[in-house]
Amino acid sequence: MSRIVFLNGDYLPADQAKISIFDRAVNFGDAIYEVAGVLDGKLVDFEHHMQRYFNSLAKLEIVSPLSQQQILEAFRKLVELNRLDEGLVYMQVTRGVAERDFVWPEGIEPSVFMFTQPKAPSENQAAESGIRLASTADIRWARRDIKSVNLLAQVLAKKAAADAGAYEALMVDADGYVTECGSTSFFIVKGDLILTRPLSNDILPGVTRRAVVALCGKHGLRLLENRFTLEEALQADEAFISAASSYVLPVVEIDGQEIGDGIPGKLSRNLREIYLEYARASLR
Repeated sequence: MSRIVFLNGDYLPADQAKISIFDRAVNFGDAIYEVAGVLDGKLVDFEHHMQRYFNSLAKLEIVSPLSQQQILEAFRKLVELNRLDEGLVYMQVTRGVAERDFVWPEGIEPSVFMFTQPKAPSENQAAESGIRLASTADIRWARRDIKSVNLLAQVLAKKAAADAGAYEALMVDADGYVTECGSTSFFIVKGDLILTRPLSNDILPGVTRRAVVALCGKHGLRLLENRFTLEEALQADEAFISAASSYVLPVVEIDGQEIGDGIPGKLSRNLREIYLEYARASLR
């Protein structure tokens, strides 16, 4: 059965979904996206994904074509139509279709499409073996807090990491400080202290990251939002990433150098279990 997608209010087979060559997402990358996890056929942490979605739209002065309730209903219907038990729902909102011009016209109507992707992060073997990262210069634009579709820098970084045999790219700014990974948030552990870069325009406000930070406070784990260098990351006792598509995954190697003992750390593994409990409690 063909995958069913959502396009501007219609549910249709994926091979029938078409967008205009004059859509500003095509010509300018003038669009934002949001990705929500699906676990046990239900949505993970939906409300916090919607908070980030509306924040991204507001920063680009795009009015959402759908209300939060309409998005919830559409996500649920796509999950049902595609019989998705675990995976992701992707949504993209573009500024709309208009003659190619850098300045958008008044009254332009946004376009929206959604689709599902099956994944099984809860059963990811990397949670047991750990993952490898490869560092790369962070060459992205200055508004990384907006979840825009301008992802070419991440595409290049993640391809370079894959070519190096790594699972993910670790982005490092011009001053030598780690920002985040190509499509995930990044944490290190030193002793009993967890460190992650503070929120700013420099990084995306990860929804899973937000949950991990809150869960550390709830469970009495010490966490500090503070910058750290690549060298400090290499000297960490543990490291891990977080994202809707992977939950929490331990890092065991960066640039060919083992992190800690070179095996998934106790704190990283514990946080993965804590997050999975939270994810299941947040299902909608």
